[in-house]
This record gives sequence, C-alpha cells and structure tokens, in this order.
Amino acid sequence: MSKEEIIILDCLLSPFCCRVKIALNEKGLGYESREEDLFGWKCGKSELLLKSNPVYKKVPVLLHNGKPLNESSIIVHYIDETWPSPSPLLPSSPYERAQARFWIDYIDKKVFETGSKIWRSNGDEQEGAKKEFLEIVKQLEEALGDKDFFGGERLGIVDVIAIPLTSWFYAYEKVGNFKVEEHSPKLSAWQKRCLLKESVGSAISCPTKVYEFVTSMRKNLGLE
Repeated sequence: MSKEEIIILDCLLSPFCCRVKIALNEKGLGYESREEDLFGWKCGKSELLLKSNPVYKKVPVLLHNGKPLNESSIIVHYIDETWPSPSPLLPSSPYERAQARFWIDYIDKKVFETGSKIWRSNGDEQEGAKKEFLEIVKQLEEALGDKDFFGGERLGIVDVIAIPLTSWFYAYEKVGNFKVEEHSPKLSAWQKRCLLKESVGSAISCPTKVYEFVTSMRKNLGLE
C-alpha cells in the first residue's frame, strides 16, 4: 500500500475513471475514491472537482499529495512513470512505446464516441453508427492479433486504456441489436481474459448498470 495520499474524483459508470483505478491496482497502490454527482441528481459537482479541473470540470481527477492531474490517458502515463514497480505498463523499446501510444490515441478518438452514437440514435443513423463501431472493433482485433494482451503476455498500457470501454459494449449491443463476439471473437476472448485479473475485475463498471443508465438517457432524449 502506498503511504502517499492518492485520491480519485470518480464516477462508477465512467470507463475513464476505471482506467485510473486499474493502473493503480496494477501498481499495488492504495487510493481513496470520491464519487462525483456529475448530473446534479443530489448536490452537483464538488468544489474540489471544479477547482481541480477548471477547464473541463469532469472526472477522472487524480489528486497525488494534493496535486491534481486530469485526462485519463495522461493520468495512466503519470502513474506508470511515477511508480515503475512492480512492472512498467509501457513497453521497453522506443518502437513498441510509439506503437502503444498510437493505439491509445486511436482508442481515445474512436471507441467511446462512436459507441455513444449507437445509443443516441435510431434508424439509419444508428445503423451507420453500428457499422462504424464494428469496423473500429475489427481494427482493434487485428492489432491484438494472436497475443493474450495488447501488451503481449501480460497486461500493458493499451489494455488498461481499452478494457474499461468494453463495460459499455453490452449497452451498445442491446440498443443496436448485435453481438461484438460474432464479429470479433478474439477481442471478446481478450475482454474475458482481462476481466479475470483482480486489478481489472474489481475496478470495471457493471455492464448492467451502464445499460440501465443508457436506457434512462434514451428515454430522456425521446428515443424510446
């Protein structure tokens, strides 16, 4: 356990917050999670969040000994650099690190945004979003290849960035009436493999809860 103060301004359904928790778990670090009321259902966003992330006013925020860090991918890199033990998340060679950063950028730009288009639409627009999403998933499966993890034989930084987003796949599948596993079985096998790890399984969002949230949002948007 770390003797340093590590606090996460958190949201249980956020895959981006899950990234931070998985990275900390992989390093064997203890932390305090503080749930934020992002949608104003109770008291709204905390003053600490607004002060710690004045630009975007969103989670996750990592407070390391009182110093705030924002944006999940940046936070995961910070964790890896600050606590290199027991093993680094980034590969050792410059080329492999560059490749990892490429896929992190691809995942950040593509997966969540395209998946959100599925549940935020109906009809032809939804069909187009579903097609685009499955093409993205196929690209990730090709990048994974026959490896156990994107990092090779063990969980690496691309896995940490990607796996929390899969907690939303169930909602996309239910709304869009498709199965990721039928299109990308190797990626689905990777997902199950990751979830067997305690560092991942203990941190990742509940897919059923995500689906309940998506259903509620669709009703609010007049899509159901």
